[in-house]
Amino acid sequence: MIYRIAQPADWQQAQETGFFASADLVAEGFIHASELGQVLETARLYYRASPGTVLLELDEAVLDAAGVRVEREWAAGRQAWFPHLFGAIPLMAVRRTWPFPVDAAGAARLPLVLK
Repeated sequence: MIYRIAQPADWQQAQETGFFASADLVAEGFIHASELGQVLETARLYYRASPGTVLLELDEAVLDAAGVRVEREWAAGRQAWFPHLFGAIPLMAVRRTWPFPVDAAGAARLPLVLK
């Protein structure tokens, strides 16, 4: 599984269209995602003061079957490989979701089932 922190407006739009997309897909040509062990640091760095965010658990096999290419690419600033998704995410690839509030300091908690 791979993970994406979703802003409320993007997640709401996905509910209406059947596909999750975010501004990074248009701006960079892919959707940023994280491995489970990277989620909390991603929240701290990029989602501070985001009380309404949602954590999406994505099934990589379903993404592949739907034609969404996933590539792990090196992020020099974080010194780690991150999954990048080259296309909108069909909702059938979203295995589970959780409310994922991130406080002003960037602190968030993983759902208990993921620990």
